[in-house]
Amino acid sequence: MRTARFALDPAFTIGEVNPRLFGSFVEHLGRCVYTGIYEPDHPSADAEGLRTDVLDLVRELGVTTIRYPGGNFVSAYNWEDGVGPAEERPRRLDLAWRSTETNRFGLSEYIAFLRKIGPQAEPMMAINLGTRGVAEALELQEYANHPGGTARSDLRVAHGDKEPFGIGLWCLGNEMDGPWQTGHKTAEEYGRLAAETARAMRQIEPDLELVACGSSGQDMETFAAWEATVLAQTYDLVDYISLHAYYEETEGDRDSFLASAVDTESFIENVVATCDHVGARLKSKKKINLSFDEWNVWYQSRPNPHPVEDWQEAPRILEDVYSVTDAVVFGSLLIALLRHADRVTVACLAQLVNVIAPIMTEPGGAAWRQTTFFPFAQAAKYGRGEVLDVRAVSPTYETKKYGEVDLLHATAVRAEDGSVTVFAVNRSQTEPLPLEVALNRLGLTAVVEHSAVADADPDARNTLQDQERVTPHPVEGTTLQDDGTLTAVLEPLSWNVIRLG
Repeated sequence: MRTARFALDPAFTIGEVNPRLFGSFVEHLGRCVYTGIYEPDHPSADAEGLRTDVLDLVRELGVTTIRYPGGNFVSAYNWEDGVGPAEERPRRLDLAWRSTETNRFGLSEYIAFLRKIGPQAEPMMAINLGTRGVAEALELQEYANHPGGTARSDLRVAHGDKEPFGIGLWCLGNEMDGPWQTGHKTAEEYGRLAAETARAMRQIEPDLELVACGSSGQDMETFAAWEATVLAQTYDLVDYISLHAYYEETEGDRDSFLASAVDTESFIENVVATCDHVGARLKSKKKINLSFDEWNVWYQSRPNPHPVEDWQEAPRILEDVYSVTDAVVFGSLLIALLRHADRVTVACLAQLVNVIAPIMTEPGGAAWRQTTFFPFAQAAKYGRGEVLDVRAVSPTYETKKYGEVDLLHATAVRAEDGSVTVFAVNRSQTEPLPLEVALNRLGLTAVVEHSAVADADPDARNTLQDQERVTPHPVEGTTLQDDGTLTAVLEPLSWNVIRLG
């Protein structure tokens, strides 16, 4: 095969990586919460009912910002149901996932979960703008953030949380462009409600960071027109517009699936263009950033293997078991986010545990890493610093969905200490891909490590019965030449991390 090539130079950069790029998402959906992060009867459970085996894996994963409590769930959720003594909380019907919500886990438990992950874990709270509005948002804000001396802040103190939660990042609803959403609205209706809510919340805390709902995908009929209409009403009141995207392999078209990040990058660039167009129309110097607060591989077309009846508690739904192929696509999606780190400054992997998640659990039993765990953990650990501009010359292949696509998908991040990490995917299903990288003026002298997620069986998975079938493995033969050229060979269908010191 022909060699893929690119050059790295400290003078050519994209921007600094915001730690929030490595966020995740906890929704009251399936077993994400119950028997996922929260299982009081589990042998590993702490005094608050949190599974410490899951906490250990979440820390290892390296997640930062965690969005909560939805998702579709939030659009019919009453936040008051999830505060106060747990035994007194009401049971409710969850319309989004046709489940019964016990509310045993709520706002206080969510904050406790974040605090136990560590200081890097930041709350990102979604507000119900489907069935509720400005008044309820302000009541939640007062309960969560006001120090005391008012009815709702004193109620929080009475519930056992003396210190305010300090939630600084808020989502103004969820997927309000989607007809599936409880309380679905037109762009005009939502834009006005989001503006009213943002304006009122800023009267209490002017420095809040607020996310307006963008399109649920660029295949929506209202895409771009939705963003333009919403931002025309909210541009000076919000900081972010949201993007959501999920990908799955369709039968017989793995080539297109491996190129899914082509759509991700197009989506990002089209939303940026729309935001900047609105800013230009308003003659504003402000830049709206992007919150890609739902992204993942998700097999929505697959039948659920577990029997589910309406209104069950924590049913086994959306429990995709990910393959090596899925992990390679997943890694490519991470590369797409990093390649746009100048404007994508918040991102949330949906979701964290059990539900289309990198971590799986068994009730009363084990917790383990899915194949997608490894690209995220490596990117979260080594993808901190400044993203270097990568413009590759690569062999290509043909896809049904996206036409001609590069076999190489790559980015690179330079850390504060001067070390550089290259993240690269080889999309070829059958052939290794030689790679040459010219390292200009970076002062790099050694290859610290080259690891890959790849397997002779592209459908290999980690399961309850075989929890370590797939793990990253070292790659031999990667060298740094005297002339400053990095040479490597990327295995077929592989996610690669090459660390240079």
